[in-house]
Amino acid sequence: MKKRVLRNKLLTGVIFLLLVSMVLSGCGGQSGSQPAEPASGQSSAPAEAPSNYPARAMEFVAPAGAGGGWDLTIRTVGRILQETGIVEVPMPVTNREGGGGGVNLAYMQEKAGSDDYIAVYSPPLLLINLNGSTQLSYENTTPLARLITDYQAFMVGQNSQYSNIHEVMEALKADPKSVKVAGTSAAGSMDHIAFLIIAKEAGVENLSEIDYIAFQDGSSASQLMGGHVDLLSTSLSQVSGLIESGDLVVLAQTAPHRVGTGVMGEIPTCIEEGINATFENWRGLFGPPEMPGYAVDYWSEVLAEMVTTDEWQAALVSNGWDDAYLDAAGFKSFLEIANESYKMILDEIGMLAE
Repeated sequence: MKKRVLRNKLLTGVIFLLLVSMVLSGCGGQSGSQPAEPASGQSSAPAEAPSNYPARAMEFVAPAGAGGGWDLTIRTVGRILQETGIVEVPMPVTNREGGGGGVNLAYMQEKAGSDDYIAVYSPPLLLINLNGSTQLSYENTTPLARLITDYQAFMVGQNSQYSNIHEVMEALKADPKSVKVAGTSAAGSMDHIAFLIIAKEAGVENLSEIDYIAFQDGSSASQLMGGHVDLLSTSLSQVSGLIESGDLVVLAQTAPHRVGTGVMGEIPTCIEEGINATFENWRGLFGPPEMPGYAVDYWSEVLAEMVTTDEWQAALVSNGWDDAYLDAAGFKSFLEIANESYKMILDEIGMLAE
């Protein structure tokens, strides 16, 4: 009997040690489950958000100088997210200017896989690739949401010789070098292309001879007021304060309808002026390439909530923006279509890269 008891105790001890060994080696249990492999083409980051994400400050980026349309958009997003309590971590804005957004796009590649970096972009993200300024494109980012549509405006200083858009176009028809056009984006990008689209529809030829000067440091409005250029092509919201103060006079804007209220709502469209063309300056937010899925899901939900707030709706009105919200999937599809559309425009005016 004693030998049988001892033998049973030894057997129990051996079984216990085997079980402990199996657990420590990761082979315990009868389910046979294995650690999940990351899906093809996806980040190896966890699929679900950490319980404390975001746990640290986010870096919000405007790829141009302070005071521009990109800057206004992303600062408005950060302010409203904090004012409404939707996001509690700090969201300071960095202005990383240069190359019509290309400098920041290159930097975003160094942030691949990060979950704390978001930039704002608009048509130049596509145009600087199509015009050959950079080999990078929207495909080297993670689209999060399209938020708004702004529109281009063509404006002059108080003492300008031009009182309407027709006078500008007639001057260009007579001599393409007679009007110096300024913008914030690089040559071949949005401010430049938007003006050329309208000029082409107005019957201006030799579009490539028009003098376009880019002021990516945010000084374009002061250059216009100082008489160093004749006309400024930029977004309505970017210079709304100077328009309302009367320092700048808008000759026409590219929306299909009038936008905004007060002085802004009085600006005629190009269509009203007999030039049957429009240009939409959409803006949206992008993460770096390979942004973790949990971060994409989090910001998609956050932005979807933000656009329903009273604060965001008020910002749309005050800035003359049209609501153009699309979620991440819809935004990606839109970008694919827009890219093909811009390709045709650049090809038509001889600025598509080989």
